[in-house]
Amino acid sequence: MDFLVILVVLALVVLFVSAPLRKRSSDEVTESAERAELEAAREAKYREIRDAELDYRTGKLSEADWRGLDRGLRAEAVEILRRLDELPTSGVDERS
Repeated sequence: MDFLVILVVLALVVLFVSAPLRKRSSDEVTESAERAELEAAREAKYREIRDAELDYRTGKLSEADWRGLDRGLRAEAVEILRRLDELPTSGVDERS
């Protein structure tokens, strides 16, 4: 009977002590997913900027149209970069 009580108390202590670790893991997964989503959006926006520039260089867009499109795309890219910068960096692998 004493063994069972000790086992239950030990299990409760383990659950209590590990609670912050389990919570942090789920927060990190959420942050990681958000970071991955924003990085994908950043790459897609860069691709759109390059495509617009190619369309301008090949004559598919006038200079006025290209400048307007480029300005809007770059503003969207800056917003994505700002949101990436606001994410916490602790525990995240920094890649070049």
